[in-house]
Amino acid sequence: MTAPSYVPGHDLLKGRTAVITAAAGAGIGGATARRFLEEGARIVIGDAHARRLAESVDALAAEFGADRVAGLPCDVTDEAQVAALYALAEERHGRLDIVVNNAGLGGTADLVDMTDDQWAKVLDVTLGGTFRCTRAALRRMQATGAGGVIVNNASVIGWRAQRGQAHYAAAKAGVMALTRCAAVEAAAYGVRVNAVSPSLAMHPHLVKVTTPELLAELTAKEAFGRYAEPWEVANVIVFLAGDYASYMTGETVSVSSQHA
Repeated sequence: MTAPSYVPGHDLLKGRTAVITAAAGAGIGGATARRFLEEGARIVIGDAHARRLAESVDALAAEFGADRVAGLPCDVTDEAQVAALYALAEERHGRLDIVVNNAGLGGTADLVDMTDDQWAKVLDVTLGGTFRCTRAALRRMQATGAGGVIVNNASVIGWRAQRGQAHYAAAKAGVMALTRCAAVEAAAYGVRVNAVSPSLAMHPHLVKVTTPELLAELTAKEAFGRYAEPWEVANVIVFLAGDYASYMTGETVSVSSQHA
């Protein structure tokens, strides 16, 4: 089954300022940056890859206007870099309305072969990075009293077992738990915290480094017989970030067509 037609923007995020991590390139972060701009938002994007980030900022600014797009290299394991990303959003636009914590790190290793370093690195980027970015965002949003929205990127692997993915699965399950706890704490300040949980979202660069056998195995689990386009996940992030999800907090929304 082929992907559906691309959905046009409807100004669902008009006038709002969003920070999106790991937003350079062709994956979910990059798709989210584009969808937010199409929905009227102003964005500040971060990524650990400085060259790719600069290219993404230039391309988006040329298309949507330099006044609506900014970027700053950001390693989410570095508290100072996280703070600088938010400071840029406040400096450029005077406010912080939405944060999308998309940064994560994967890998494959059976548990018996996994090193402490492999475990720690995946946990520090995927779960620790989400923690640092959420903490920094909540401090700012609570201080202003203007509310806000945080959307975290989890994964169905946080619910379902897959060989070689113990570190990544543990990190993504942690993101779901962090989302729930943060939501309870943030509600009193008018801040909503939710997560998306994609099953299989691919893009051309990722397809190139995925073996045909693994891709066939993964897509066979999907009811539609195909992987999700990154923008299909981004559409759900737009929904959670906007007013249509005003009564949702602490939820993890599965973006998946996997068989039960």
